Amino acid sequence: MNPGPRRRAAGTAVLGATVALAAVAGLAGCERGSSAGGAAPTATGPAGCPAALARAEAAVRRAERTDAAWNGPARGPRAVPGKSLAYVAQTMTNPGVAGTVKGVREAAKAIGWNVRVIDGQGTPAGIQAAFGQAVALRPSGIVIGGFDPRLTSQQVATAHADGVPLVGWHALDAPGPSADPPLFTNITTRVEDVARISADWIIAHSRGHAGVVLFTDASIPFARNKSELIKKGLATCSGVRLLAEENVPISDTSSRTPQEVSALLARFRDRWTHSVAVNDVYFADAAPALRAARRKGAGAPFAIGAGDGDPSAFQRVNGGQFQTATVPEALTEQGWQIVDEFNRAFAGAPASGYVAPVHIATSANSAGVTSWDPPGYRAAYRRIWGR
Repeated sequence: MNPGPRRRAAGTAVLGATVALAAVAGLAGCERGSSAGGAAPTATGPAGCPAALARAEAAVRRAERTDAAWNGPARGPRAVPGKSLAYVAQTMTNPGVAGTVKGVREAAKAIGWNVRVIDGQGTPAGIQAAFGQAVALRPSGIVIGGFDPRLTSQQVATAHADGVPLVGWHALDAPGPSADPPLFTNITTRVEDVARISADWIIAHSRGHAGVVLFTDASIPFARNKSELIKKGLATCSGVRLLAEENVPISDTSSRTPQEVSALLARFRDRWTHSVAVNDVYFADAAPALRAARRKGAGAPFAIGAGDGDPSAFQRVNGGQFQTATVPEALTEQGWQIVDEFNRAFAGAPASGYVAPVHIATSANSAGVTSWDPPGYRAAYRRIWGR
């Protein structure tokens, strides 16, 4: 859901810090309408950044694996029987929310609980009404699915006062427990990890020589923070240039992105080799302009979505349609984690502290699927619960 997000560097610390400071200084204030252009990069160092390239390639290889062993919880309380959950969804049209709902339902069936999903319809009033319904149901626990709990502060306070544990999914910027607002835990990948691996992919894919356009929504603090982190990651490689940072509100992507892309193509031509966006949706809306310019779907500018990985992103990646990679959330797995966190809350145990590692999906490793569903977690949680 989060713009995507967000939420997360190793290697050559002195070189990386020096290069990052120099490059960020040169790119400060680079918003829509401004650009680093074709000027020489402000960072110093060997062309192609061999140290940064080696580190990025190793990180990308790890993130592209699909057979890594489960590294999540192996121990926890046995299933607490007879519980019920209310999942308050920001909107069921959000693929991220819908994906975690699927996982919660699967896991609840496995552990023997009931689940009621209440759709907030994507509006503040609808979400508040949905949360009010959830509180009135007197469930054992409530999921805050994809929205800021401060939007429903009164209902959150009521549930907390009634001793009903709250677990968030993308409810806050960072994973883990929260005292204010009072969440037993919040489940999301770390924005730092997502931003770093997206930048690493560009460095590795380009072999340290890229001209990059970054698409962001500066009106959303989370998205703005993610784009700043992406820029810092790109700046670790002296051969990577940030050509432009395009500020296009996510709500306006369909109307504005095609025109922005056409202007960028005219401006940078073949210097624009790679794109990165805080949400995959930008690439859906960029495709018509790229197609009109007779760009090949599997060619430059090669694009990576820094977060979410909804089914349409997988379809573009697998079909070679103007998106080369995405950094997807493991949505069904996160749904199972939601149920496990509630079980810990009901048993009086602390939150697991688990944060899923980042993954990169490409046509080479996704095998035509439309979501990232890593192996091992279902069996692991069943063993913990005794199911």
